[in-house]
Amino acid sequence: MREGPDIALIGSLLGEPTRANMLMALMNGKALTAGELAREAGVTPQTASSHLAKLEAGGLLRPLKQGRHRYFALADTEVADMLESLTGLAAQKGHMRLRTGPKDPALRHARLCYNHLAGTCGVQMLESMASRGFLELDHEAVALTGKGSLFLQDLGLDVDKLKSANKVLCKTCVDWSVRRYHLGGALGRALWSHIDTFGWARRDGDTRIVMFTKQGQKNFEACFPSVSSV
Repeated sequence: MREGPDIALIGSLLGEPTRANMLMALMNGKALTAGELAREAGVTPQTASSHLAKLEAGGLLRPLKQGRHRYFALADTEVADMLESLTGLAAQKGHMRLRTGPKDPALRHARLCYNHLAGTCGVQMLESMASRGFLELDHEAVALTGKGSLFLQDLGLDVDKLKSANKVLCKTCVDWSVRRYHLGGALGRALWSHIDTFGWARRDGDTRIVMFTKQGQKNFEACFPSVSSV
């Protein structure tokens, strides 16, 4: 047996459609009950429990207790990043689901990638900030500049607190629908929180879709203008 990380184990956990559907259902950043995940995957509660136990044992899920209820969430941002990267790879290689629905364009326009903004709007936000010198972007590497810190402070974000947190401040995440990078890390999470707090957009029920209000879209465009208009 070869030494080193066992990628086959992770592959086996992801390779079962029921488990894959459960994991993707958690990419909206919410914690769901076993019953809710069973419905998302189209299986019985008993079957769901077996799959959830395997995902938890494999380190891909973490259980959360609230009173008598038990919820499940993705274990951490690394799991979310892996899922988004695999989704991008599947799209690039042409491995797409056969059926698309009316929500597909909305999913591509703006959605949550676990705890940050993705889709066309997420990519626009990253590229807009980079084009104005707020971020230094070099392929996959991204860093906040002094000019960017001032921009964030003007938005009302506590930059010092973000920098002092024991988490990665900025990182890129390959966007599966646009096939360019969007912004992740603590900064990506903080910017989504800003958008959500000020009511520019809201989640569409339990899906990953982010719906901007008419005024919210205007505010977003003013704050993060597309590169062509900068």
